[in-house]
Amino acid sequence: MISIQSLVFQYANHLPLFQDFNWTISRGETCAILGPSGCGKTTLLYLLAGLKHPISGEVKINDEPILRPRPHSGLILQDYGLLPWSTVRENVELGINVRNLYGPDGKHTPRNFLPKDNIEGWINRLGLSEVADKFPGQLSGGQRQRTAIARTLALEPDLLLMDEPFSSLDAITREDLQNLTLSLCDEQNITLVIVTHAIEEAAALGQKILLLDTPPNRSANIFDNPNAGSSGYRTSVKFHAICERLWAEMQKRNVLA
Repeated sequence: MISIQSLVFQYANHLPLFQDFNWTISRGETCAILGPSGCGKTTLLYLLAGLKHPISGEVKINDEPILRPRPHSGLILQDYGLLPWSTVRENVELGINVRNLYGPDGKHTPRNFLPKDNIEGWINRLGLSEVADKFPGQLSGGQRQRTAIARTLALEPDLLLMDEPFSSLDAITREDLQNLTLSLCDEQNITLVIVTHAIEEAAALGQKILLLDTPPNRSANIFDNPNAGSSGYRTSVKFHAICERLWAEMQKRNVLA
């Protein structure tokens, strides 16, 4: 699904964030990216999204080099990216409207338009029916995040990229949306890559956890966490063990946020 080979990336007048960096993700996996501020977490997500480009090396998805944003990749940002002048329904429709204008490859007028029939389905599925005609400023944080998720899933993505999407939510809403996201990704066979600062969130969501170091990152420090998302895992001994292991690794590497 995702293959990063010999990646080199740096911002002007800064040390490289990535130096000969290699990383792979299989289709349908959930992967959490963990590490301190400034280590390259969000930059790596933007490289996968095609919003930034390597100085050298390759970023490939399904064996295709990522040279620009990819129509079948969904990106959800920390601030949700909703249009404040549009209703929930209009925001959910936005991605389909853009796709139907530019086509499935992002360049050509489409032969087959994405139907809008599933808009109401996703609005209902995400529990937004009662607020569908309201504007983002009238919504709670959880409702805004549900709107962003509905807008993305309406495009039928195979890859979902999320940049600290739950950090501003209260604990109960955060866990509810984490579980909902995992359930929907499993149901739709979507590969999930999520950036987080929180060890517990990484352990709850990532079947694989990528721990980034203080730059430059030269190797992918991967921690297997196959039980992520399973029923009762958050209260299990294994969950607490992986959290403790990640904490110890971050202390040892001096990469605590």
